[in-house]
Amino acid sequence: MYSYIKGQLAEVIDENHIVVENHGIGYDICVPATLLETLPKTGAEIKIYTYLHVKEDIFMLYGFLSPDDRKVFKLLIGVSGIGPKGALGILSVMSADTLRFAVLSEDAKAIAKAPGVGGKTAQRVIIELKDKLSLEEAFELKTEHVAADAGKDEVKGKKKEAVEALVSLGYASSEALKVLSGIEITADSTVEEILKQALKSMAFL
Repeated sequence: MYSYIKGQLAEVIDENHIVVENHGIGYDICVPATLLETLPKTGAEIKIYTYLHVKEDIFMLYGFLSPDDRKVFKLLIGVSGIGPKGALGILSVMSADTLRFAVLSEDAKAIAKAPGVGGKTAQRVIIELKDKLSLEEAFELKTEHVAADAGKDEVKGKKKEAVEALVSLGYASSEALKVLSGIEITADSTVEEILKQALKSMAFL
């Protein structure tokens, strides 16, 4: 129904929910926690590739920064015993690329690190997805993503350091991420500058 939603990042609700506003409508979208590390500042334009999950009276949008991430999510929910929540949990602890290599190398322990995913479920993921993935595609996509993400890694690293510092000061990680989403972070920003802005914002909450 919805291929993607393009609009303003209106709000970061918590680690797994954001709101994207498009033509006066705010779309509540469930996202993997890893996506929050790459989000732009609140108010910036963003394009989220979506999947609409419909079950009885539940209509829930799931969102990803790339069609590839959405593709892997759809593969995961096709595994017996893995619902949207479980798939989101897996993609919150590992990227689509990492999951591919974990499946192809039969690394059940890595997949089982996801919340709510035990050893048996991890083995089922491997069994049901191994024939749907290829090593050649995994390496090709990994190479593409490394090239695309090269300029983002520094910003992601600084944002992660800032979150860890705020958590050590007693703030919840979801609260820290929410505040940092309102701060413009560039490759030239220092962690100290980011923390000063974050603490200043928190003082006025």
